[in-house]
Amino acid sequence: MSKARVAIIGAGIVGASIARVLSRYENLEVHLIEMEVDVGWGVSKANTAILHAGYDDDPNLYPNRAKYCVRGNYLWRKWTKQLQIRASWNGSLVLSFSEEDEEELYNLLERGERNGVKGLRIIEKDEIQKLEKNASPSATLALWAPTAGQISPFEAVTALVENAVENGVILHLETKVLDIVEDGTRVTKLVTNNGEIEVDWVINATGLYADYIAELVGGSEFKITPRRGEYFLFDSTAEPKVSRILFPAPKPKSKGVVVTTTVDGNLMIGPNATDLPEEEKENKETTQEGLEEVWINASKLVKSLPSKSKVIKTFAGLRPEPTGGDFIIKPHDSLLGFINVAGMRSPGLTSAPAVAYEIPKMLLHLGARLVLKKNWNPTRKRIIRFSEVSNRRKNKLIAMNPLYGNIVCQCEMVTEAEVVEAIRRGARTIEGVKLRTRAGMGRCQGAFCRAKIAMILSRELKIKPWQVRVKGAGSEIGVGDLFSLLHE
Repeated sequence: MSKARVAIIGAGIVGASIARVLSRYENLEVHLIEMEVDVGWGVSKANTAILHAGYDDDPNLYPNRAKYCVRGNYLWRKWTKQLQIRASWNGSLVLSFSEEDEEELYNLLERGERNGVKGLRIIEKDEIQKLEKNASPSATLALWAPTAGQISPFEAVTALVENAVENGVILHLETKVLDIVEDGTRVTKLVTNNGEIEVDWVINATGLYADYIAELVGGSEFKITPRRGEYFLFDSTAEPKVSRILFPAPKPKSKGVVVTTTVDGNLMIGPNATDLPEEEKENKETTQEGLEEVWINASKLVKSLPSKSKVIKTFAGLRPEPTGGDFIIKPHDSLLGFINVAGMRSPGLTSAPAVAYEIPKMLLHLGARLVLKKNWNPTRKRIIRFSEVSNRRKNKLIAMNPLYGNIVCQCEMVTEAEVVEAIRRGARTIEGVKLRTRAGMGRCQGAFCRAKIAMILSRELKIKPWQVRVKGAGSEIGVGDLFSLLHE
């Protein structure tokens, strides 16, 4: 059986979800193309990690966002179990502090019910405090959304890609698309920095760069504006935390600054929303003004925040804000074989699985023939976390593999065995190990374990220690052997 060649450009949460869904078909040769050294390092890497309930988006203004968010929330419940992605279905509270806010809560309730969100209720002060003891006592009412939850977005991307690759998807890292060749009627080839890839279908899932890729096939109807959001992340021991996801009443530009506790147990506050010039798609700087804005607004949602001395990291992420505000999920108007999946701003993380299932429907509508695999594997096992298992299990693991007895990262209790397993699964940099194991994510932010991880990477990848990279090209930890340099 001849195979149709599909290239998905962009290995973030959307591209990875599409890759997993398309890996179900035996007559597709699926290529997942990513310009970074690892998967999930774009928009998916730095966000609030919330699986939204789906009450925010007006179906008349943003039909795709309204439709796919609720479906995606439902699908994540299945996907997280199949792929052993940690999830916390802890629900969210939208708090009101004025009559204007209260009116907005009732608007959200009505909108959520139209979108099909289950379990939504407006609750009063007493129930707010029962559901979240650290919620501000000044809150007058709240919209309770029990179906909201959280995951680790980079853990999710890694899991999706691992499962997709196991099912036959071909992953191309550090591969940048330079041009898309067409024969006048349809796409035929991608030109990349690593050579050419012949294709029958191209899925543009490039996040912030979706407008650039669309311009390669004759211009696009949309532009992507980078919207920056800044965050504080607290040490896992910092108290008080919250058990629910706390939102303010939303504003036209964003859902507002959120207070939440991550699936790893760290209190996190943010983001604000600052639109940047189109050319600043890599501007992830934090600002004093922006962080002050985050702190002030987060403080309004809770009785108290931990001391700033408990902050272990401030960071910024970028969201792809499209022209018109809604997700752009459609084929090219005149060129067969090119499909845009663009403008996946919030709730893009939540919506990704539902959007992914639209792609085979679209391919069928455009004339593709799809045949399901009989032996497709929907499951994936995550790396064993030594810190999470019982002492009895720890002893058994060490007996099986002595590397479990060597703690590399003391803050997060990550062992050498976990680091080696992360490298076996595709980590090629210190950052790649960090995102797969949490080594370097603790209080010291890698100050005590980075050198150890570099030496393990050097050994396992069979490269010189100074060739180990923190992130991508140009981030090598050294310039060479000092003795050799001195005697050149």
